[in-house]
Amino acid sequence: MTKRVAFIGTGGTIASIGKGPLDTVDYGANGMLLQADGILARFPEVQQVAEVFAVPYRNVPSPQIGWAEWRQLVLLCDQVAAENPGLSGIVIGHGTASLEETAYFLSLTLKVAVPVVVMGAQRPASALSTDAGLNLVNAVRVAASEEARGLGALVLLNDEIQAAREVTKTSTGRMQTFRSADFGALGHADGDRLAWYRRPLRRLAPDTEFDIRGLDALPRVDIAYAYADADGTAVRAFTAAGAKGIVAAGFAPGFVTPGDAEALRAARAAGVVVVQSTRAGSGRVFPTTKLREAGFIPADNLTPQKARILLALALTVTSDPVEIARIFATY
Repeated sequence: MTKRVAFIGTGGTIASIGKGPLDTVDYGANGMLLQADGILARFPEVQQVAEVFAVPYRNVPSPQIGWAEWRQLVLLCDQVAAENPGLSGIVIGHGTASLEETAYFLSLTLKVAVPVVVMGAQRPASALSTDAGLNLVNAVRVAASEEARGLGALVLLNDEIQAAREVTKTSTGRMQTFRSADFGALGHADGDRLAWYRRPLRRLAPDTEFDIRGLDALPRVDIAYAYADADGTAVRAFTAAGAKGIVAAGFAPGFVTPGDAEALRAARAAGVVVVQSTRAGSGRVFPTTKLREAGFIPADNLTPQKARILLALALTVTSDPVEIARIFATY
């Protein structure tokens, strides 16, 4: 039976048409973006691996994607799955700048049973040796596979299948930009077959406790980045702005300056939930005596940007620090 896969395009490099085949840097200035159906038409080879159909959305520069678009994508996936009972999977094309954050949000909030794969490109669709076409084909192959079910949202670029929780963009322009630093890829989309090697153990969509369908907004959560001589000004500003949570992107393995520590303790005393992560990009934050005494929650090995997403979702179901610590140990 032919596999059917839906393709939702949100813009990004994969949708971009530059001034010519050698325009691999300033293509955004050309202002030409393909819609989802235009991307499928440009790379007709995708129909050789599944029956792929376009789902209308809109093109949004990925630095502009956030809560509103995330919620729309969750609801759109619900709609597409409901309207297509025989659907095998869903692929979402996305700009790479914030792709990992969208993928992680979806991995925590989707309720559809079919695989959802988020993909993008490092070179525009018009470029010589663009990666857009093969990334799209491989994302469709993964979305159509039975092995991808139950793994939450996945990320596919450069022939590598990555878990949304673990992957991050590590290079501005290289093809191998998306990496899972601590654990590596789940598998590879090779020419002969999809080669799987491991499965994530943390709790994943669709079996999560987060339901954003009735929410108008997420609680405000900000990130305070550690640097030498940081004096707590950013933390105090976030607290004054009404932050319900603050993620401290500390020095590895989870330290902040005295000025930031004082401001974070004051924020915690005022009822703000504080999660301690690191700016290192790899490794766990340990549940030390100092963190426990301050009432801060370790982010485990989540990057600051992903800890922010999990904390915001956690705050939609509880404000109890003990429960939020459980959530960080579960997801």
